[in-house]
Amino acid sequence: MIQYLQIVFQNLSGETSELLIANLIEIGFDGFEEEGSILKAFIPVDRFDNTALDEITRSFKINFSKSIIEETNWNHLWESNFEPVIIDDFVAIRADFHEPIKNVQHEIVITPKMSFGTGHHATTKMMIQQMRKIDFIDKTVFDFGTGTGILSILAEKLGASKIIAVDNDEWSVENTKENIQRNNCHKIELKKGDTILKDQSFNIISANINKNVILDHFSSLINQLDTSGILVISGIISEDKVDVLSKANDFYLKYDDIMTDNDWMCIRFSR
Repeated sequence: MIQYLQIVFQNLSGETSELLIANLIEIGFDGFEEEGSILKAFIPVDRFDNTALDEITRSFKINFSKSIIEETNWNHLWESNFEPVIIDDFVAIRADFHEPIKNVQHEIVITPKMSFGTGHHATTKMMIQQMRKIDFIDKTVFDFGTGTGILSILAEKLGASKIIAVDNDEWSVENTKENIQRNNCHKIELKKGDTILKDQSFNIISANINKNVILDHFSSLINQLDTSGILVISGIISEDKVDVLSKANDFYLKYDDIMTDNDWMCIRFSR
């Protein structure tokens, strides 16, 4: 049974909490709960880097407490706190123990485990809002860092002809597999890995991860983007904007839209 480490930070402002989450994602944390001024962050014990966490907390001048929780306890905690997410009249995301949600165009039912991307976080919400502006009919899609598979599932619901979803985390892959089945999707090909696919071209690429991963793989992502393709990225914060736009300029991309939510950003590019 997988053991998870729970790190608890207290007395945080909303802005500090957002920035802290961004930094924790960079070092492998993939589950978060915010309760007022308290932030709980979760990471598998075998992935935890104490030195990296100490560096982050020193830079923020904050203290923390940590404890070990079992996988089953995590799932119970996550499910007990999981509330449906409604994004405008466009998408509703709920668990199977919630009642169906009316008056939305698309409903996604997920198993609420710790995989990043339940729709609660600003990065996923903005990705979904950007997807509303894109024509997915008969398009091919590459979902890099799929998390729970929400964006891939929505892409199929929006009419995509083929979706390839990739994640390097075994838990995320298993969770996405469950969610694909639960939503009766048949056009999503799920792969485990942390590299970009080769010799394939996509009309639309989504990457909701973090700045370092996106910039490290930017060249490969662009090589997989169709000559008239669209790239949507999120998981970046406002201070990353200059670096990201500079990288996009190197590949002659134009940015069509930038959305912000607190310090988080989502950018849509086209060739």
